[in-house]
Amino acid sequence: MHKLKIYRCFAALGISLAIAGCKIPKAVQQTENRNVPPAYTDNRDTTNMAAIPWRSFFTDPNLVNLLDTALKNNQEMMITYQELQMARNDIRVREGQLRPTVGVRAGAGVEKVGRYTSQGAGDASTDIEPGKEVPEALTDYSIGAYANWEADIWKKLHNAKKAAVARYLSTVEGRNFVLTNLIAEVSGSYYELLAYDNQLEIVRQNIKLQKNALELVKIQKQAARVTELAVQKFQAEVLKSESMEFDILQNIKETENNINFLLGRYPQEIPRDKSNFLSLTPPMVHAGIPSQLLAARPDIKKAELELAAAKLDVKVARAEFYPSFGISAGLGFQAFKPSYLFKLPESLLYSLAGDIAAPLVNRAGIKAEFNNANARQLQAMYNYERTILNAYMEVSTQLSKIDNLEKSYDLKSKQVDALTKSIDISNDLFKSARADYFEVLMTQRDALESKLELIETKKDQLNAVTQVYRDLGGGWK
Repeated sequence: MHKLKIYRCFAALGISLAIAGCKIPKAVQQTENRNVPPAYTDNRDTTNMAAIPWRSFFTDPNLVNLLDTALKNNQEMMITYQELQMARNDIRVREGQLRPTVGVRAGAGVEKVGRYTSQGAGDASTDIEPGKEVPEALTDYSIGAYANWEADIWKKLHNAKKAAVARYLSTVEGRNFVLTNLIAEVSGSYYELLAYDNQLEIVRQNIKLQKNALELVKIQKQAARVTELAVQKFQAEVLKSESMEFDILQNIKETENNINFLLGRYPQEIPRDKSNFLSLTPPMVHAGIPSQLLAARPDIKKAELELAAAKLDVKVARAEFYPSFGISAGLGFQAFKPSYLFKLPESLLYSLAGDIAAPLVNRAGIKAEFNNANARQLQAMYNYERTILNAYMEVSTQLSKIDNLEKSYDLKSKQVDALTKSIDISNDLFKSARADYFEVLMTQRDALESKLELIETKKDQLNAVTQVYRDLGGGWK
C-alpha cells in the first residue's frame, strides 16, 4: 500500500511536468542595433573631451561655486538619490525571495467538539494520566519555528534578482544623466546672465549717445536746420532704448531666479564677473568618435541596462509556465495545558513537506503576462536604438553649430567695427549738413543691434560648447 502511494505521487509529478512542459511559448529573439557611423566628420581623432572632469572643463570660479551648490541642494538630484535607495531596496527584496522564510509562531486557543462526533466520542475514553480525562473544553497551546522555501529550479528568482540589479544600475545612470543636464543648465543660464549684463551696458552706453544726438538735433532745430520731426524721431529713439533697458533688467531678474531655483535656494544676487564677456574663449572641442558615446553617455547606458532587465523579465515570465517546487518545515511544542507544553517527547511536534504545483487553469493569464514581457522587451530595445540615434544627432548638430557660430562671430565682429566707425562719420556729416537725421538714426540703430547680436552670438558659442560637452557624455564624472 505504501509503495502504491509513492507510485501515485510520481505519476502525479510526471503528469504535472508533462502538462507544464507542453506548448511553452518562446521568447522573442531580436538583437538590438548598436552600429553607429565611424566618425562625425572626416576627422577621426579619438580624443574625447567628455573624459575631462567638469571642474577642469569650467574655469570660471564663480560658475564652479554655483555648480557645487547646485549638486548639493538641487531638489531633482535629491529625488534621484531616493530613487537609488528604492532600487537598492528592491534588490534586497529579490534576495530575500531566494532565501527560506523562517519565523517563530506562538498561539493559544480553546475548542469544544460535539460529543456525538468521532472526535468527541474518542476524547471521552482518552486518558493522559491515570484518573485524568481530557477536558471537555480543550485548550491548545503551541510554540515553534517554521520555514518555507521555494526551490528556484528554473532560475526564476535568480533572474528576477538580476533584473533588479540591472534596474538599480540604470537608476545610477539616470542620476548621472540628471547631473549632466543640471551642469549644462546652470552653466547655460550663467552665460545667458553674463550676456544680459553686457547687453545692458551696451544699451546704456547707446542711450547716452542718443541723448547727445538729441541735444544736437535740438540745437539744429533752433538754427532752423532741421524740423520738429527730427527732434521727435530722436526722442522716440531714446525712449525705445530706455524701454529696452527695462526689458533686459527683467530678463536678468528672471535668469537669476532660474539659477537660484536650480541651486535650490530663494532669490539672491548671483556673483559674477560682468567684464570681458566678449573676450571669453570657449574650450577646444574634441568630439572623438561616435562609438565612444555607448560608454560615455549616461542615457545610453541607462537604456542598455533597462533592455537587459527587460530581457530578464521575459525569462521570469516564461518560468511561470513551469511547476514550482516548495519545501515547508516546522518544529515546536504543542499541548492542551501549559504544564505539558515542554514535556518530551509527548509535546514535541515537527513537520516536513514538499509540494509541486503547475499552472493549469490560469495558463491564459500567464501567457498574457509573458506576451507583455516580450512587448516591454521590444520597447526597451527600440528605446535603446533611439537613444543611440538621438545622441549621435545631438552631437552632430552641436558640432555643426559650433563651426557656423565661429564663422558668424567673425563676420559680426567686423560688422560691429564698421558700424561703430559709421556712427562718428554720420554725426560729422550731419553737423556739416551732408547727411540727414534719418541716416544718423539708422546708423545708431544698426550699430546697437549689431552689438547686441554679437553678444548673443558669443553666448551661443559658449553654450554650444557646453552642450556638446554634455552630449558627448561629459559632466557626470
